Amino acid sequence: MTRRRKPHGSRFGVLAVLMLAIGALVLAACGGDDSTTSDSADSTSGGEMQDATLVLDFVPGPVHAGIYDAVVNGYYEDEGINLEIIEPTSTADTLKLIDAGKANFGIADGIDVATQIADGRGAKGIMALVQRPLGGLITLTESGFDSPADLDGKTVGVTGVPSDDAIMNTTISDAGGDPASVNKVTIGFNGVQNLESGKVDAFTGFIPADGVQIDVDGFPTTSFALDEYGGPKYPGLVVFSTEDAISSESDLMQGFVSATIRGYEDVIADPQAGLDALLEENPAIPEKFAEASLDAYMPLFEAGTDQYGSFNTDDLESLSTFMVDNDLATEPIAPDRYATNEFVEGSE
Repeated sequence: MTRRRKPHGSRFGVLAVLMLAIGALVLAACGGDDSTTSDSADSTSGGEMQDATLVLDFVPGPVHAGIYDAVVNGYYEDEGINLEIIEPTSTADTLKLIDAGKANFGIADGIDVATQIADGRGAKGIMALVQRPLGGLITLTESGFDSPADLDGKTVGVTGVPSDDAIMNTTISDAGGDPASVNKVTIGFNGVQNLESGKVDAFTGFIPADGVQIDVDGFPTTSFALDEYGGPKYPGLVVFSTEDAISSESDLMQGFVSATIRGYEDVIADPQAGLDALLEENPAIPEKFAEASLDAYMPLFEAGTDQYGSFNTDDLESLSTFMVDNDLATEPIAPDRYATNEFVEGSE
């Protein structure tokens, strides 16, 4: 589920920061010594720091608390990594930058990573930030919808991304409803505003982010998560790179994953510490929203896994089946093509 809507402000002009970062990366690729491209991101030695770039999936938010905890506590520096975090204008930017080798790491919805692979691109996951899908149908509690089937004949907003249709159809069908009866409208990434203003009865969105934002705005919500209504359990957000970078820059991959896992283990053990780190680095995020959203994400970080960040083979197979069944991929994606647990296991 590609995302663009921004629920809160940022300290910097997003496009300006992104363009400056890309410019620096391109210049470095032409011969500079500080490149973060895959051509020059060799493993460090002798205590030298290595520049690396992480492109987020969206604006900084509570789901990224472990990353900012790792920044504040110097975990990336401990691994010899000078990490630059870039905020994209959309998930499409993240996917393009990684595919072009202009950044080392990206974060994207698990379906978006699968789509890249299905399209023949080199994307491959190196750790899972959350273990369950974040998407689903979000409604207002006052509307009285107790099941996705109650949306028969109602107006449902989707972004226009193909996976949104799959999410809507799956949840409604599983509950015994008829997706064909729904008045589906394409609203882009303005689901929060459209639901609050009554223009739609429901919309497809990220429940721990969009749903929480609406709750914080004073409109209690009832949400129907994809994996609770016929959809697969799969990693909702994935840190990914490319097959080529993973094979040629294994030390960098290992260092990044190890540092990031330390950050999220801090958050899992002490959510307030993670919240403090997030707000220290991103003071424009409203604290009330940040606290409520992080609380919603907490059960999703591990969700039954033995090791934070690992990929479950059965979950990846379920995602592959979902992709094929909903015409999001023409053939199955093998779990070992989708992601590797090499670096998560190396962090133990």
